[in-house]
Amino acid sequence: MKIILASKSGVRKEILDKFKIENEVIVSNVDEDEIKDSLLSEGANPLSISKNLAEIKSIKVSNKNPDRYVLGADSVISLNEELINKPKSREEAFIILKKLNNSVHYLISSVCISKNGVMIWNHSDSSELKMKNLNDDELSLYLNKIDTKTLLAYGVYQIEAGGLKLFEYVKGDKDSIMGLPIREIINYIKQLEK
Repeated sequence: MKIILASKSGVRKEILDKFKIENEVIVSNVDEDEIKDSLLSEGANPLSISKNLAEIKSIKVSNKNPDRYVLGADSVISLNEELINKPKSREEAFIILKKLNNSVHYLISSVCISKNGVMIWNHSDSSELKMKNLNDDELSLYLNKIDTKTLLAYGVYQIEAGGLKLFEYVKGDKDSIMGLPIREIINYIKQLEK
């Protein structure tokens, strides 16, 4: 069974490929900031925002690809129930790292599978991360190792690319932290194939 991945994340595609899930990428191109702003104005929490974004991406692509299974995904950072967005500049990335510094936060990864424009399955996974207490020079040194395009696309830390050094501890599934709770996806696909 070949699924459509409604995400431009190269890391999510790599995870699907690693687990031999046949896929093709069709990017949803939803305006995430507009959706987040709307949901926040309604009092939505980070978990709800993550779930909604995964579903909206999945359904948008599903509507244009009848009879296909479409996987939408979204990950957000929650610090004391506050949504931490991806940075829009290097300066903002530094501010976000300062905010996360020496604190526990949660990375929420949500996935949704749709068919014929209707959500048929979803799952959310939360991982707990505690960042070390780093000084400004250490934070700047870390940020300087990440090119701007990657930083703005994937957020302030990439666990898969050296970001693990920022943390005192990480409790959660590595694939989920990178954007896809793959074991749950595999279990659901196996049910579909029966």
